[in-house]
Amino acid sequence: MTHTQICRTADVPANGVKQIALPGFDQEFAVYNLDGEFFVTDDMCTHGMVSLASGDILDGQIFCPLHGGGFDIRTGKAIELPCRIRLKTYPVEVRGDVVFADLV
Repeated sequence: MTHTQICRTADVPANGVKQIALPGFDQEFAVYNLDGEFFVTDDMCTHGMVSLASGDILDGQIFCPLHGGGFDIRTGKAIELPCRIRLKTYPVEVRGDVVFADLV
């Protein structure tokens, strides 16, 4: 696994999401803090070209601010129409107060 430093744990609000842009990547990532457990997904909704980091989180799901489609944050599974395509998720490791993910 190749771990890339994503952000500090304090950068992501409790039960919230933060958009992260990293040098060398052509896309943004969404970092989630669900009750102190961290997850990383692509930030772009698979249905419409909009940042999921602007969406609402409810019961471990992120809802797209454009059409209301939703994804399971832990698995990336599309769980609410009109979204049908799985959201890409990345393995995460927290070391101290830093979030790392395998983005390869």
